[in-house]
Amino acid sequence: MSEISTKPYLLRAIYEWCTDSGYTPYLAVKVDAGTTVPMEYVKKGEIVLNISFGATSGLKMDNDSIRFHARFGGVSREIYVPVNNVMAIYANENGQGMAFEPQLGQSSAPATDAVEDAPAAPVAPVLSAVPSASADVKTEPPAPPGDDTDPPKKGGRPTLTRIK
Repeated sequence: MSEISTKPYLLRAIYEWCTDSGYTPYLAVKVDAGTTVPMEYVKKGEIVLNISFGATSGLKMDNDSIRFHARFGGVSREIYVPVNNVMAIYANENGQGMAFEPQLGQSSAPATDAVEDAPAAPVAPVLSAVPSASADVKTEPPAPPGDDTDPPKKGGRPTLTRIK
């Protein structure tokens, strides 16, 4: 039996932590043919999505994918993101969260109602070497992805400005 990935469980845990703490959970996604997102909002092959309760409808985070409906420019769109394409999940307010290496090419297409006859082949985990830190190498904590792709931050209460 193949081992189950911890990534979907960590995504759900960080999402729950964000919502319990009053933060807005954001998802950074590497876009490829397996993702269903509004392409007009994709920059450099990536998109950042607000997955808070107020921004989504019918959010479902399972072991293979994240699905929900969201409004873009006032139009409701269906969003499908394979878990393998998720690069990070973090709180928008403070940047705390977790980053992942996207595993493109290993994602599955959106599930259909058709019955699958053959079982899916198990995906082997991918390991990569991490350079060791030495005295002459400066290490910096990873920054939240795409500062230029984040939506504008909203201030406190809205105000009405009267222009004569």
